[in-house]
Amino acid sequence: MCSSDLTHLMTQTPPQHIGIIMDGNRRWAKKRFLPSALGHAAGAKQVREIVEACIRANVPHLSLFAFSTENWRRPEEEVSVLMGLFASYLQKEVDAMEANGVCLKVVGDKSKFSPELQDLIRRAEQQTQHNQKITLRVAANYGGRWDMLQAAKAWQKSNPGVDMSLMTEEGLAAHLSTAEAPEMDLLIRTGGESRISNFMLWQAAYAEMFFIDDLWPDFTVKHFKSALEWFSKRDRRFGSAAPF
Repeated sequence: MCSSDLTHLMTQTPPQHIGIIMDGNRRWAKKRFLPSALGHAAGAKQVREIVEACIRANVPHLSLFAFSTENWRRPEEEVSVLMGLFASYLQKEVDAMEANGVCLKVVGDKSKFSPELQDLIRRAEQQTQHNQKITLRVAANYGGRWDMLQAAKAWQKSNPGVDMSLMTEEGLAAHLSTAEAPEMDLLIRTGGESRISNFMLWQAAYAEMFFIDDLWPDFTVKHFKSALEWFSKRDRRFGSAAPF
């Protein structure tokens, strides 16, 4: 799809923060009698297309759920493939991100990754840190519950001797790994499931949720455009009563 197909959406107020749960890579591969590794590789290829679509639609923040804290339970071989793909993505895409104005931030417990992968993450973040067209947050070894728990511990550490009953929402939010991200406006999940699977629970409190049956490797700019159009028709009240 050409960039002009998103032009009319630029006249509307775009979502400031879109989150995507990229589900369906393994099922995509299984349907084609391929190893799951090729499904994950096909999914990785879609990321650049959707990032570029966000830039064209003037969406300033995109968060992708790449690897959850629960994904360590998968077979060791599959986890190894995922880590390898992540490293390869960082190596191959960092120059393109730099050229396209993408600021990369990896959120999650990075301490469990290999030193080599941690170094790749650190270098990619440093190389793209001044870019301003879009902030791409890749959630890796991430879970919403983990994030809130570590934030509470960080708050307590920075406020020694202060009773936790005095902690405010703003005080806790400042210690989330996603603290710099605005509230999520639109959460997209591919693959036919209708749950948020512990993804950015704090930021997604009032997100509009768009569920689609298509598997992530099949999710195109056309589908992305449909999600934006659906979002533009939503009546967002943030808990207030509907008008009579």
